[in-house]
Amino acid sequence: MSCIEVTISNETGLHTRPGNELVKLVKSFEGSTIELEKGDRKVIGNSLLKIMSLAVKKGDMLKIHISGGDEAKIGEQLVSFFANLKD
Repeated sequence: MSCIEVTISNETGLHTRPGNELVKLVKSFEGSTIELEKGDRKVIGNSLLKIMSLAVKKGDMLKIHISGGDEAKIGEQLVSFFANLKD
């Protein structure tokens, strides 16, 4: 299992549209489990409702736990996703 940390930099945070894009990306990593952690809450990354329940805003730090598959490559793709997150 690997863990990466990302800080949300876009103005509107992780709302429905980018959340849905994240779910699609996570679901593309077959055989892997991706979990997002904010504070003391951890949710599965393939559920938009679970992601929305984190209420991720600008400046929030997320820990992303990756298990299974090519964890390094998945981590790179997730870092890129969050770095290019748009409103």
